[in-house]
Amino acid sequence: MRALLDGCWYDAVAGLLAVGLEHDASPDLVHARDLAMAARRVLDLDGEDFGEIASAFTDPWAPRLAASGFPAEPRDPVRGALGSLVPLYELMLEVLDVRAVRREPVQVVVTAHLIGEYLPQLAWESTLGHAGDPLRLEDFVGGSRWGTEDPACPHSSALRSTARRALHACSGDLAGYTSYLDRFHSRQGDALAVCAVNAATVGPGERPDVADWCPTPCGFVTSLPLEQRRGLDARVRLARLYVESPLVALRHHAPVGHFFGVPSTAEISEAWLLTWEKLSAPWSDGANPLAEPLARAAGHEALPGMSALVSAVAGRPVVPGRLLHDIADDVARALAGTDREVLA
Repeated sequence: MRALLDGCWYDAVAGLLAVGLEHDASPDLVHARDLAMAARRVLDLDGEDFGEIASAFTDPWAPRLAASGFPAEPRDPVRGALGSLVPLYELMLEVLDVRAVRREPVQVVVTAHLIGEYLPQLAWESTLGHAGDPLRLEDFVGGSRWGTEDPACPHSSALRSTARRALHACSGDLAGYTSYLDRFHSRQGDALAVCAVNAATVGPGERPDVADWCPTPCGFVTSLPLEQRRGLDARVRLARLYVESPLVALRHHAPVGHFFGVPSTAEISEAWLLTWEKLSAPWSDGANPLAEPLARAAGHEALPGMSALVSAVAGRPVVPGRLLHDIADDVARALAGTDREVLA
């Protein structure tokens, strides 16, 4: 059992403990089974369920898990990943390494893709004071062209719709809020990214070109100090370079079925090397955030430098967490008082 926990095989641990409970329904064994099942659900990164899972436990890791999830109610006072994405990114970095330990290349690619989903919001977090929380967004963008049909706004029709929904997602019913999270919230980051990269902040050719940008930025951008805008621009550009990278592109090909399209570990490594070359290349104005001292790689990582990238985008150190490993340690402690044969 200890070997399974060390190898992060929480699903196997949960299955074995379920069998063990048929012969011994001791409270310690029940608690260990429940912990292993929780770890298995957390590994799936379904942020909607993190609050529910955390509420069933009083262990020290439970508040960290709740902080990593999205609130179940639109006006829940605990804002979780809408308030800050840092706990969720610490968990995703940990999950990425766990998936690599388990030799699950498809899940490594899926997790790498998820890391890109909210990177623009992570880049904006220090400026907004939150991670694009719809409950607070209007306080920042209100009175601007955000979410309107003003032709001066470069947002596509899809991004205009997303921007509009973001302003009202927490003022309606639960169904509308849930629909917004499921279908639109990650796209809100794309809308904010367009606002951050604009003609009033960085001139042509100074930094790598990314997708859409804004030729006439709104006041909620131009009112920020120029140094702050340039830092935001740099972090958003880096985030978008990752989203458009060879590594994330693997997600769109894996798996396609019929026995083809599942990436090998070698293919993932090659895609990451190409991605890292693209991300770490010097910029004309010398402002690539990955060149800053803050962007230091963590210890051993499945994709070396991934935590440095996330830290550079966040503008603060973000490293793989220990939430899953802490749950595994609690499983071992719960089993310590049971029959030693269970641990064999």
